[in-house]
Order: sequence, then C-alpha cells, then structure tokens
Amino acid sequence: MKSLLRVMFPAAMAGLLVATSAVPSDAVVRAGTTFDGVWSVSIVTYQGDCNHAYRYPLRIWYGRVVKADGDPNYEVSGAVARTGHIAVTVSGGGQTASGTGRLTVNSGTGIWHSADGQCSGRWTATRRDED
Repeated sequence: MKSLLRVMFPAAMAGLLVATSAVPSDAVVRAGTTFDGVWSVSIVTYQGDCNHAYRYPLRIWYGRVVKADGDPNYEVSGAVARTGHIAVTVSGGGQTASGTGRLTVNSGTGIWHSADGQCSGRWTATRRDED
C-alpha cells in the first residue's frame, strides 16, 4: 500500500481528493480560464500507514484536472466547478484515492481518502507560474 501511494499521490490531488461525480457536469468551468494552469499540490497523510507527505504538479485544463507530467504509472481525473469546488480521483497499481476541496484564484485546500478507507489526510495547492 505504501509503494502504491507513492505512485498515486505524486499526481494526486490538488486534494488534490469523493469521485468526480461530486461536481455536477453543468457546474464545470466552461471557458476554462479562472483555475486553468499548473498547480503545486502538497498531500499530507493524517491517518493510516501511508507515506506522510508528497508534493507534485497537476494541471487544470478547461476546468478538468489532468496530469501535469507524463508518468504512465497513474491516472488522474477530476473537475473544478465555477465556484472553485474540486473533486479528483487518482488511480494506479489497482488502487484508488479520491479528494475534494475548494480552489481560489491562487490556492486551495481539501481532504483525501483511499478507496479502501485505510488512509486519509489533507491537501493544499498553490498555482505555479507556467514555464
């Protein structure tokens, strides 16, 4: 489980993490301008036998959460509502973790949990300048 979380959460969440259905499809940012860009996400485990902390990039593109790197070991999906509410699911190695939270223009915070319920914690996100 620890090694899986090392793979999954690098991508994870701006929380980056309940399933993407938590954000209604009609609430997704249509123009894709307010939250779009690269975000640095810090994930901290508060409960369970998982790695304590990670910091990794995610990209928001037209209101959808996607990977900001080419690592084939995990998948990430999610959406951001116009209000900044975000839901993300990360999967890899047969495991899944989900997170929810809220973004503002330049930062965000939320909670995450593994699908098996063994680990959970909080995440924070900061918008990064694009290179």
